Amino acid sequence: MDRPYIFCHMFVSLDGKIMGNYMDLPACEAASDLFYDIAFGPEPVYRHQGWLSGRVTTDDNFTHYRTPDLIPHAPTVPAGDFVARQAPMYYVSVDPKGKLGWQSDTLTYETTTAHVVEVLTEQASNDYKAFLRRLGISYLLAGKDTLDYALALEKLKRLFGIQVLMLGGGGVLNWSFLQAGMCDELSLVVAPAADGNPRTQSLFRAQEGLSTDKPISFTLLGAEARAGSALWLRYQVNAKK
Repeated sequence: MDRPYIFCHMFVSLDGKIMGNYMDLPACEAASDLFYDIAFGPEPVYRHQGWLSGRVTTDDNFTHYRTPDLIPHAPTVPAGDFVARQAPMYYVSVDPKGKLGWQSDTLTYETTTAHVVEVLTEQASNDYKAFLRRLGISYLLAGKDTLDYALALEKLKRLFGIQVLMLGGGGVLNWSFLQAGMCDELSLVVAPAADGNPRTQSLFRAQEGLSTDKPISFTLLGAEARAGSALWLRYQVNAKK
């Protein structure tokens, strides 16, 4: 396989939402701990070397919609990808046009620290790439106008040694990877809660220009009831026909 093994690991409500007010309920605490432990705990189930999210998810959780500190008309950077360094764990952000306002080349999620890797297209400006280089943030180029999934994943494996990669939202990115045939397994931690909000993100969402609503089926690998009325569901992603 010329790409990493990819598992989509998500925390969801009973109504399939990956964000919302339901997360504030005490009833979700055990499920939240389970979600973290499965992927990042002392004895993780998945021995992955990185996790990947989209720009909006990254802004919501880490960069908080800051504006990148660009230097206008920065000197032209060398062509191609930029590997700042190797690391035991990577956070991979899909940011096609280069908009995220990073302040460091690392981030910390609870007890997990990761080196940041930006996935850009040729739409990202020279000033933005110079900004990433100043911070020591690695980046790779995959696609001219839109993301080339296969190329991005091949580079993540070849340049950074990522053999197993976690796909972690948002809903548009999750569905786009599934539609592109770039996801092998689905892991869901279901919290015993819901809020019914029709405007918050769901687990999967098709978006015009990125993916279609062609259905995909799954085969159950495991279903476990866990503490606090949480469920852990695992599915194999069936090949598209």
